[in-house]
Amino acid sequence: MKKYDFDTLVDRRGSGDVKHAAMQQTYGRDDLIGLWVADMDFATPDFIVDAIRERLEHPVLGYTVEPEDFRPAIVDWIASHHQWEVKPEWLSYIPGIVKGIGLVVNCFLEKGDKVIIQPPVYHPFRLIPENNGYEVVFNPLIEQEDGTYAMDFEQLERICDASCKLFILSNPHNPAGLVWDKETLQKLARFCHARNILVISDEIHSDMTLYGHKHIPFASVCPEAAEISITFGAPSKTFNIPGVVSSYAVVPDAELREKFFGWLEASELAAPGLFPPIATIAAYRNGEEWRRQMLEYVQGNVDYVADFCAAHLNGIKALRPQASFLVWLDCREMGLSQEALVDFFVDKAHLALNDGTAFGKEGEGFMRLNVASPRSVLEKAMKQLAEAYAQTI
Repeated sequence: MKKYDFDTLVDRRGSGDVKHAAMQQTYGRDDLIGLWVADMDFATPDFIVDAIRERLEHPVLGYTVEPEDFRPAIVDWIASHHQWEVKPEWLSYIPGIVKGIGLVVNCFLEKGDKVIIQPPVYHPFRLIPENNGYEVVFNPLIEQEDGTYAMDFEQLERICDASCKLFILSNPHNPAGLVWDKETLQKLARFCHARNILVISDEIHSDMTLYGHKHIPFASVCPEAAEISITFGAPSKTFNIPGVVSSYAVVPDAELREKFFGWLEASELAAPGLFPPIATIAAYRNGEEWRRQMLEYVQGNVDYVADFCAAHLNGIKALRPQASFLVWLDCREMGLSQEALVDFFVDKAHLALNDGTAFGKEGEGFMRLNVASPRSVLEKAMKQLAEAYAQTI
């Protein structure tokens, strides 16, 4: 069995990566440890790079058809990892999950329609509908005593009216790293089905569950869910290939599928480029051992950060994610305003994290930290954070 290396530092500067290339513009300085962009600092798996390199050995990068194994690779992966039997005809390539949300918005919504989201949540869920002229309705999650969150169905009932036509679900949830249980997903499905509300289920972190948690695809929980949902998935987060843009949509319902896939095809958006299928097939056919070792390493990083905060930073609590490499930091006991909190991380600790309020006002007092880096990077970051904390609190 091959032992993969997640400890080696990979210098990404000069590669055009967002973490470094956009740091100055985002934070006003470029000397921070970047722990904000949701990709990994680990080398992309060799079997994916090798598959792309092998294709590059051919001297012509011309027009291509979808590889024969593209859909079977996705179908087999979903079946073996999530026990959901997806039919090949339910699948379509999409040019990115965030773009996919925009495509659904433009395909299905009409003037006056509203979109429901559950803050604190991934900020494009709000920005895309708003930027396309649609009102966003908020169904905030309820914070539990242990720092996790639950859905608020009573509030959802109050705010939902006949104009609400789309619900965007984060499953698993970003930024809190929640894995939703079957009963919650069934309740949501039946609520939306009864009101003819379409559900987008963003399942980009589905293959990154930690601590024994099990992801459940929304569309698989009951017939009602399958009839009203469009699921988005990709190997990009799990195998660190977001730049390849290897995303796909799963639509079990024939009527929804005809409308959405027809719209994609009419706009020439359903055909993948040369490299996304190659990367997807390589990841799903050869990637299980790499994924297993990566998750073990990431879970160790989560434990390191959480234990460090508990031992040395009594004003910062790290919520261990049930899925993903993103840690939701509760900094409210520091007693700082959000502006002062961001300044503390940037100008005192010299760390680039995500401002919690980017995920909604419910994120006030929080920061999001990406732990998908070599342990030595996190050790340096935590040391800087502790030194800044001691001088501030």
